[in-house]
Amino acid sequence: MYLITIEGGDGSGKGLATRVVADVMRREFPFISVEVTGEPRREHPLGRLAIDAVRTRKITPEQEAGLFAADRVDHSHGWILPRLEQGMAIVSERNIHSSLVYQGIVGGAGIERVAHMNSAALVPDLCIWVDCDPEVALNRIKSGTLRAHSNKEEYFETTELQRKIRDGYRNLLSGEKEMPVPFDMGAIIGPILNEGTEDEFRGELKGVIRRFLHSRPSPVNVDIEIVDRNLLRTLIRNSDGQTTLEGLGLEPTSSKEHWLAGKAPWRVINESQKEHESIMVSVEEGERVDVPHHVLSHSISSVLGTLSLMGSADIRELRSSLGPVRTVSERHTQTIVKYLHERLGWIHQHRSLIGREAPRSQLRDEYRAMGILSVAIWPLKDAIVKWKRDNPDTHLRFSMGQIVKSGHYPASIDSVIERLKILGCGNDSSETPEDPEALVKWWTAS
Repeated sequence: MYLITIEGGDGSGKGLATRVVADVMRREFPFISVEVTGEPRREHPLGRLAIDAVRTRKITPEQEAGLFAADRVDHSHGWILPRLEQGMAIVSERNIHSSLVYQGIVGGAGIERVAHMNSAALVPDLCIWVDCDPEVALNRIKSGTLRAHSNKEEYFETTELQRKIRDGYRNLLSGEKEMPVPFDMGAIIGPILNEGTEDEFRGELKGVIRRFLHSRPSPVNVDIEIVDRNLLRTLIRNSDGQTTLEGLGLEPTSSKEHWLAGKAPWRVINESQKEHESIMVSVEEGERVDVPHHVLSHSISSVLGTLSLMGSADIRELRSSLGPVRTVSERHTQTIVKYLHERLGWIHQHRSLIGREAPRSQLRDEYRAMGILSVAIWPLKDAIVKWKRDNPDTHLRFSMGQIVKSGHYPASIDSVIERLKILGCGNDSSETPEDPEALVKWWTAS
């Protein structure tokens, strides 16, 4: 759900940087997919118009900027945004900052004018700025090290222009010039110098993207709720074709519509929390159990909730289904799964007798209600935990009513209602809540 862009002058190492960043994101983070793109689009008519304009140099920089903007806006909404909303990440070699520098600063069209032309385009969540001495960059271009792998005709192959371009990036991305609205909303990291060894360059790039993603920034272009609801729909569709673990007595006994099995949501959470607390209390002194103290914590809710919508899964499959909103590190995912299996007994594991396949986990049917509830009330889980912490002597059944009456969580309440429309209310004899009042009734009623 992030748009990551790689910027810098010609020959600076943007192509390599794009590949390195995309590779780290694919290997280490649970995005549904990581797609690589670039601007201008050489395979698209709008992109070709912009490329031809630069190559022939028959129009003004402002006109060039207009062609690049047309390609970028179409690219943003026709190709990038739908993928972001599905939980994918996009890594783009060049984006808006190229136009701001090449046409806005170097061409003299003005960054405010260029920004205005592009105001309908998406805003990069992160711009990674790679830098290189112009003479080094030109040597790469002229020596064929870049030409051998590129059909680019629009290189600006003079030292003078390359220095102007480098200065333009430095002025814009270092903060010397104020970034124009709306492109001031994204993060910028750099310069990352590409004048040493390739290993050094790769290492710095890996550190940059890891730190950015581990900080879990809010995406600029998409609502994380829309992203996660789309992913839940995908999980449900995929689970329709899955089977349960055979011969283990784990075939579901409740229908998808009746996942609460007649219990009120508050009671499911209350009972689950009591089971969890009893295990945590029983842990011998000196024996470390690295799991959160509440079942509605991010990691437990994520693993339980995701697994409840899957037939069975190994760790790799489970993590690939978490998505960017419910993401949990691989180590902690393994820890939570082990705890749920060995300590709580909420999941069953099965390992194939043939080969060395990783064990597959399946949520036991009697705990499926807690799993689905985990993702259903995800937008309010922190509010519920806080309420219980602030009201230790008050029954959990009253939490939803008081949270609704507080007026502090209207968007989260609406999101829970939308999630229940996807997941079902859990009781085939009642209707899915349509408003906050109905949500409170759903929470308290059995």
